[in-house]
Order: sequence, then C-alpha cells, then structure tokens
Amino acid sequence: MPPALLDLILPPRCAGCGAPGAPACPSCRAELLREPAPRPPDPPPPGLPDCWSATAYDGAARRMILACKERGRTALVPVLAAAVSACVAAWAAGGEVRREVWLVPVPSARAASRRRGHDPVRAVAAAAARELCRRGRPAVLAPLLRQGRRVADQAGLGSAERAVNLSGAFEAVSGRVARPRPCGRGPGGVAVVLVDDIVTTGTTLAEAARALRAAGAEPSAAVTIAATRRRCRIGDYHGQ
Repeated sequence: MPPALLDLILPPRCAGCGAPGAPACPSCRAELLREPAPRPPDPPPPGLPDCWSATAYDGAARRMILACKERGRTALVPVLAAAVSACVAAWAAGGEVRREVWLVPVPSARAASRRRGHDPVRAVAAAAARELCRRGRPAVLAPLLRQGRRVADQAGLGSAERAVNLSGAFEAVSGRVARPRPCGRGPGGVAVVLVDDIVTTGTTLAEAARALRAAGAEPSAAVTIAATRRRCRIGDYHGQ
C-alpha cells in the first residue's frame, strides 16, 4: 500500500526520526529549517545563479526529502515547502528584494513523475508560493520550463559529465515567460527564482537557468531544500 494511503489509515510517524504523532515532528522540522543560507557548490558551474538552501542534505532532512520524493509521503509537501519559503524570504531580505517572486520548479523527467505518481518539486514550489503569500510576500508558481529531451540517470556522474548529460535538456514553455501577470508586470518586474529539492554539482540548476535566459528571463536566484556536501573528483569543473 502506498505510504500516502498508510498515513490516512495508520497513526502517522515522523519521516525524519520515526516518532509517532505527525509526518514531521517539531525536532525534525527544526532540522529542516536549520539555517537558510547561500550554499553554492564548490566550484560552481558556469551560469549558476545565486544559490541558497535551507539546510544540508543529511540526517532528518535527507530522510524527509527521500520519503516525499521516492516513497510518496505527500503529507510532507507543506513541511518541505516551509523550508523553501523560509529560504526565499531569507534570500530576498538579504538583497532587499521587494518585487513579486516567481517560483520556477525545475521540471522532473516525465518517466520519474510517472514512476513516483507525482511531481514533488512542482508540488513543493506551489505550496511555498502559497506560504510566501500568507506571510505577505507576493509569490506565484511559474512553471516556465519543461524537459526538452531525455537525460540519463545523474547518479555517479561528476560535474563535467552532468553538464554534458544535461546540455539542452530544458526549454521554456512557449508563451509563458512573456505573458504578463494579472498585475500587469512581465518578467522585468519580478524576481525569477528557480526551485529544486537538492543541489549537488549545480549543473541541473545551471541548465535550467540557461533555458530561462534563452527565453528572455534572467533568474535572480536558485533555491533548494538542501545542499549536499561536495567531494571534488576527476571530471569536475576547476575554476571554469
């Protein structure tokens, strides 16, 4: 039985530590919201926007992301979205950004979405936009990108290999970037922020940023729930 249905039938347990009572206990929620801060990969790939994450990809944060993404624990979407919205708010406050924010989810591979039965990044971005609005910061979900072609599994690839694998993988959805919002402002009057679950080498976010720029929208930042602790290896970028 899918975990999402089990959550409806059985008393929920924390996806971070297994404690009964809720999909995420207060302690694991606090770990997820540990410290919104810039966490770019080192070295960053060319074209990567200002890159922020809510926490490191380890411990309870890692377990909660995997539970939502790979095991269908969709009850965790609001919890993960709180991390994204806190990160966006911290980034915007640091740069004194007062514009409307467009949250652009990095598109999942169609095969992965079918296998999982949902698109976790898009769901988290949508919930984060609603949370930001509740806190008084205008924000909308802006699904401006789609997959342009199939890509290989990224696991085990270094930065240079990932860059080759992802080159040209994303494209803008026709007409959406230039279409003005009801408030009458186009991309020039908003802060465009890419959203993904994890940043490792940064190549996925850099490719997504390239696709937006090709369509005339300059991303102001990239925000993820968590960032991995990089280990440089042969084939990674070195100062490029």
